[in-house]
Amino acid sequence: MSAYTLMLTKGVTRLIICGLKLTHDGAVALIEDDRLVFSVEMEKLGNGLRYSTVADFSLIPGILADFGYKPKDVDEWVIDGWDGDVSGTVALLDRGSPTEVVVGPYRESRACPALDAPSVSGTYPMDGETYAYTSYPHAAGHVASAYVSSPFAQRDEGSFVLVWDGGLFPRLYWTDPRGGVENLGELFPLIGHAYAIAGHHFGPFRKAVQSPTVDDLSVAGKLMAYIALGKADEGVLSILREEFHRVFESEEPAAVEYRATVGGYGSLFEQSVPPVHEFYSAVRARAEENGASDEDVLASVHAFLEDLLVERISVKVRAAKGDGPWNLCFAGGCALNIKWNSALREAPDFRDVWVPPFPNDAGSAIGAAALGRAQHTGLGPLSWNPRLGPALTASPEVPAGWSTRNCTPEELARILHESGEPVVVLHGRAELGPRALGGRSILAAPVKASMKDELNRVKDREPYRPVAPICLEAEAPTIFSPGTRDPHMLFDHKVRADWLERIPAVVHLDGTARLQTVGPGDDDLLFTVLTAYHRLSGVPVLCNTSANLNGHGFFPDVASAARWGRVSRIWSDGTLYRRTDG
Repeated sequence: MSAYTLMLTKGVTRLIICGLKLTHDGAVALIEDDRLVFSVEMEKLGNGLRYSTVADFSLIPGILADFGYKPKDVDEWVIDGWDGDVSGTVALLDRGSPTEVVVGPYRESRACPALDAPSVSGTYPMDGETYAYTSYPHAAGHVASAYVSSPFAQRDEGSFVLVWDGGLFPRLYWTDPRGGVENLGELFPLIGHAYAIAGHHFGPFRKAVQSPTVDDLSVAGKLMAYIALGKADEGVLSILREEFHRVFESEEPAAVEYRATVGGYGSLFEQSVPPVHEFYSAVRARAEENGASDEDVLASVHAFLEDLLVERISVKVRAAKGDGPWNLCFAGGCALNIKWNSALREAPDFRDVWVPPFPNDAGSAIGAAALGRAQHTGLGPLSWNPRLGPALTASPEVPAGWSTRNCTPEELARILHESGEPVVVLHGRAELGPRALGGRSILAAPVKASMKDELNRVKDREPYRPVAPICLEAEAPTIFSPGTRDPHMLFDHKVRADWLERIPAVVHLDGTARLQTVGPGDDDLLFTVLTAYHRLSGVPVLCNTSANLNGHGFFPDVASAARWGRVSRIWSDGTLYRRTDG
């Protein structure tokens, strides 16, 4: 008898499930009945490093306590899977003592053919106690987190779910609230890390010696910005197509061996990275003969992978379910690529495309908890919002060298308009996932091109990196194309010609922008600030970039932003902090 069934027999209907993502992008998420209570990512605690793991089990009770829960309140614990084809192993600490936990594999396999069924169970130590847990394949967490957060789940509709993660081949699933998850197989045999690895062969991040694993997770995002410096070249595209076929899909002995031994079970588990290096080395040799620049090669790599993704998913979808249009969810680290997201949304096979604000491993703890819940209630919709991360840590003392005064959101808009200077905004609970959506942001006026340079300077970012716009939802179609609702900053939009010179700070080199729309029900503070700024300036757009130390998660408190000190104003929950020490 399950814990939930036992509770029902006693007349109690509350079900509390805690999901744990122990490896990189570590997180703890709690679901109570059909509501996501919180998801706390390790990097967002105490200025943690990006991609931080759950280093010690003893951290978890404190996270639960911050939200009024104790470990004994949790009915079930679910741990996300990791690298492996039968199971994975995660090494960490408990009260400083080394321990290991066996978890589910990276994806479904002969050992665990059902993606949505637990593949491993056991116990783990935590803070002097022992707890039982179950574990599902890592890919299952992506499928679950994407689907249960989607509008399709809310409407009780089925959806395709595409998962393309770092160590995974792009895989397609059909998810139905009544029929569960159906595995439709891979689209092509190339791991998601292939995008970042391109940056290790071309451009400013090129390495003289290549690693057999991926050791820099930050390159992919930088590369997506860098490709705007080049243009896709038909000659390079032909080389990419030919070398891709030869290395991965041909009948040459090495390609046959690759397909027989590498299945997309995690890049730490199998030798899936070296063939990608071989692919790019061959492309480089041929592209150099043609005189192609690194910028054009990288732009061509991006276009090649985008075309391959759209072409192969269309074939797979039609073979599985016939002509659409269909619903599609996209998850895994590759779903942070806004241009690929937009290409999928424009494909005629899809009626609507959903990408959650936590498509990468930041959402894996949510997915793990959702899988545990699904064993009792099915893979149904989850009540959630994107601001369920950790609350701000109190800063009871005014930081030295700073003054304070009360400041309304309308006055904040006036300061942004009149001063022409950026303001750090720390408000409420942190965002889920890697995008700052107004809770841990730096806001600024977009009307001068120099503002992009200033924001990149204070954040120690490369000068070609873009700054995202936030825009009143009702005004977005007049400024951006398509300008459709996009509250999580996950799709590519073209800036319309008559606005290019009015908001130059948020226009990328190729004329596009990573738009975040704000409607009346999305975020009261942002909506008020944008409305007031629009009234003052005639522009319903502001710059928005994350408030954080370079290479770290969001600022957890005002004190951290003040110590950083590169922006002279901080606004937090109605108080304006102003530097007084020059």
